[in-house]
Amino acid sequence: MTSSAPPGLARFNAVDDRDAAGLLHEVCAGRAWGAAVAGGRPYATVGELLDAADAAMAGLTAADLAEAMAAHPPIGRPAPGDAASAREQRGVRDAERAELLELNLAYQERHGHVFLICATGRTGEEMLAALRERIHHDADTEREIVRTELGKINRIRLTRLTETLRAPRAPAEGER
Repeated sequence: MTSSAPPGLARFNAVDDRDAAGLLHEVCAGRAWGAAVAGGRPYATVGELLDAADAAMAGLTAADLAEAMAAHPPIGRPAPGDAASAREQRGVRDAERAELLELNLAYQERHGHVFLICATGRTGEEMLAALRERIHHDADTEREIVRTELGKINRIRLTRLTETLRAPRAPAEGER
């Protein structure tokens, strides 16, 4: 680890393996992805971390990808208490929610998983348009689009992690 790493990245590099796995699981539920990213520590720059995340995403099997996708709530219905999905889906207006949920169910029936898209910065209408198009894709095409979209989500979440990760709290006197 170099001392020039940003503070949040330096903290990520310094946590033990168990804590790194927990932090990475909040970014992406795929265990193979998390193990690959954690195994590459320490990272000198956020760019190196993001490159490692991309490489890990590219190496996921179909089963690994399915595991990573399973933790994502449907577009239009962020998981209760999940600040990340609520923040990422804030472009969805109430008027679009019903159609998104209806199309997501049809997509899920066809593809066997929720419609996954990097929602950050996209409007509900943009997501609806993508869903209308992608529902007709074959499984192989859609799996690679999902891999790309999940990679975008992971990059955003990793960047946020390195910007917000705080130093561990020191035990108070008498704590161990």
